[in-house]
Amino acid sequence: MIAIDPEKISTKENYKFLIGSIIPRPIALVTTQSHDGILNIGPFSYFNIVAADPPMVSVSVQRKNGICKDTARNAMETKEFVIHIIDEEIVSDANETAAELPAGESELPRTHFSLAESDVVKVPSLKEPKIRFECVLEQAVPLGGHEEAPACDLLIGKIVRYHIADDLYQDGKIHAEKLKPVSRLAGNFYSKLGEIFEIARPE
Repeated sequence: MIAIDPEKISTKENYKFLIGSIIPRPIALVTTQSHDGILNIGPFSYFNIVAADPPMVSVSVQRKNGICKDTARNAMETKEFVIHIIDEEIVSDANETAAELPAGESELPRTHFSLAESDVVKVPSLKEPKIRFECVLEQAVPLGGHEEAPACDLLIGKIVRYHIADDLYQDGKIHAEKLKPVSRLAGNFYSKLGEIFEIARPE
C-alpha cells in the first residue's frame, strides 16, 4: 500500500483523498435564516448522526479563507436550522443551492422548492423533501486551520421535530427504497441506494 503523510501534502490533496475514500456520504440540505429574514439553503455532505438520546446530528460547514458561510453564521446567530434529506426527485434542485451567491442573497429563486412553516423553529422548511429535521443548535465548534482562521464550523443540532412522508413510515421505521436517498461521491458524482443486503450482528 502507498503510505502518505497528510502533513506533507496540500489541503487540496487531503481533500481529494477524503472525499474519494469516505463514500458514499449522506447529504444534508440545510435551511437557515438570517436576522434580516433572508433564507439560505445549502447542501452539505460532511453530515451524520451524533447521538439518539437526545437525537443529534452534525453538519460540518467549510469556511472560505477563514470566513463563515451563511449557513454556519445564521445557525450560530439564531440557534436553529432545518435539515432535509436529499432524494432522487430533488437532487437537481438541491444542487442548484450549491451556487456561490453574494452574502444575503437567497438560493430559493434558483430552485423549484416551496416553503413550509416549521412546527418548532422559526426557520422555514422545504415542502418537497420526504424527510426533514427541525433542529436547535446544541453546539458550534470551529475546527482546523489556525486560531485566527478556522477551516470549518462543526454544527451539532438537536432534533426537536421529525417530519416524515406518510408512505415512508412503516411500523415505526423508514422505508429506504421508497425514500430513494442520494449520496455524495467525489467530484460531481452522486450515488443512488443500489442493492440492499443484510448481515446479522454476532451475538
